[in-house]
Amino acid sequence: MKVIFSHPHPLPVLKYGGSERILFWHMKELAKQGHQVVLIGHESSDVERYGIELIPIDHDNWMSQIPKDADIVHMFTNTEIPGIPTLITIQGNGKPGEVFSRNTVFLTKKHAAIHGSDVFVYNALDFDEYPWHESLAKKSWGNFLFMAKGSWSVKNLKHCIKAAKQSKKHLHIGGGKAFLPSKYIHSYGMVGGEEKLSIMNKCDALLWPVRWHEPFGIAVIEAMALGQAVIASPYGSLPELVTKESGIIVNNYQELVAAMSGEKRFDAKAIRAYVEQNFAIENLTKQYVALYQRVIAGEKLNEKNPCWNQPHDSEHLLDF
Repeated sequence: MKVIFSHPHPLPVLKYGGSERILFWHMKELAKQGHQVVLIGHESSDVERYGIELIPIDHDNWMSQIPKDADIVHMFTNTEIPGIPTLITIQGNGKPGEVFSRNTVFLTKKHAAIHGSDVFVYNALDFDEYPWHESLAKKSWGNFLFMAKGSWSVKNLKHCIKAAKQSKKHLHIGGGKAFLPSKYIHSYGMVGGEEKLSIMNKCDALLWPVRWHEPFGIAVIEAMALGQAVIASPYGSLPELVTKESGIIVNNYQELVAAMSGEKRFDAKAIRAYVEQNFAIENLTKQYVALYQRVIAGEKLNEKNPCWNQPHDSEHLLDF
């Protein structure tokens, strides 16, 4: 089939990027699986060597650039293309009153449920970008990772810093900075590529005590790909992603400190095997192809239009 994507910024991303990386990996895998893939995107995107056709985007009139023989358009914004089968993936949380297309796909069972849907596909990784070597299995329990936008209060960097100091463990922050000096806190700002991997490889576990209904958390499976356990709050996707073999669910600050202060009890090789089995880009693409076929056939994926169905705005801070 001929699948069309649109993205205004260069792909693949070289630095920080979450959903953009999923988009690129999926396009690449679609082409690998024998489908025609077209990106209406930034002229400097380096995608053609992966078998992806690039149409330089006209930002003011990009919908007119969609090829006439397109089978389906896959959007990553809440935008349905008139007259063309469209599937929409929503990577974030909706706003109160926001209504989504009936052909919207969410990221986890919980992410779908809080929008009144049951249609989801787990995010996934291209494991070529997360090489495994035996040294990753030989770590202690003294270095912890925070990999998110630190200024975003729902990500809860504040409690991660406090817990690191209290437990006397090192915290490596990618995605934000701590301005009060401490020998336990190491800030790197926004990072990506090899620099990001280098920072991650120093660590034993990811801290993810978010205070909102996390739609997915790509850093969660990235850390697992490097054999790291995840210490996470019980909100959103996290109970689905974090098993007792791959991490710890903590319900409050005291439990976070206790988890960090304890001993390492996780098998890094088993964590890597778990994430390879459940979050590989090949599986994501196969699931989307099946959904494409349903949409092309005229089916609506959701019985009714999804919408945010929680009592508060999505960024309302949940208890921790």
